Amino acid sequence: MQDPNEDTEWNDILRKKGILPPKEIPKEDDEEEELALQQQSVVKTYESMTLEELEENEDDFSEDDEAAIEMYRQKRLAEWKANQMKNIFGEVTEISGQDYVKEVNKAGEGIWVVLHLYKQGIPICTLINHHLTLLAKKFPQTKFLKSISTTCIPNYPDHNLPTIFVYFEGDMKAQFIGPLVFGGMNLKVEELEWRLSETGAVKTDLEENPRKPIEDKLMTSIRCSAPTRKDSDSDDEDY
Repeated sequence: MQDPNEDTEWNDILRKKGILPPKEIPKEDDEEEELALQQQSVVKTYESMTLEELEENEDDFSEDDEAAIEMYRQKRLAEWKANQMKNIFGEVTEISGQDYVKEVNKAGEGIWVVLHLYKQGIPICTLINHHLTLLAKKFPQTKFLKSISTTCIPNYPDHNLPTIFVYFEGDMKAQFIGPLVFGGMNLKVEELEWRLSETGAVKTDLEENPRKPIEDKLMTSIRCSAPTRKDSDSDDEDY
């Protein structure tokens, strides 16, 4: 007896005439297909997935996993941001007036810029450049720049040196102008770090202003040397 499902020219003619029923198409075994796909695919837990993979597969996770997955997502996102920002700069870069707009005003989103205007031969400018070199290594996410004052700003007066401008996303946030603002040649790198941290340019690990004990001691000395009201009255009576 001829198999009606056999692929022959005669059977095709009989099917067209309606004498034979249409050829049966064998159904695939769904369970076997699913098993094969599982064997071919690499099963990953969310701990081993990238942020992109988490987004692509978020519908496959159970509701019980959602809280843990969200915590993990935030952790991975924070790590990614940290890696993006880490060691971007790390040194003090010399710029000219032609570089000003690009390096300062267009520094980029989320970027703090510390610009030191200086001149060769001014000791406190040399001191601050040294301090900024150390701070640039400690805070590589902040862009530290330096520029000879008159090449950056024509006719900039020497008595305003050293000058530090602090910018965030192209907008000036703080300025320190002249040697007295910095406390002269006694300026310590920790003191400069604290001043910059107050502007937001760096995130210091210092717990208090390192200059504060010096200021407190100075004020105490002034109080001790100043005459009290009683002493002042006694002096008046002597006259």
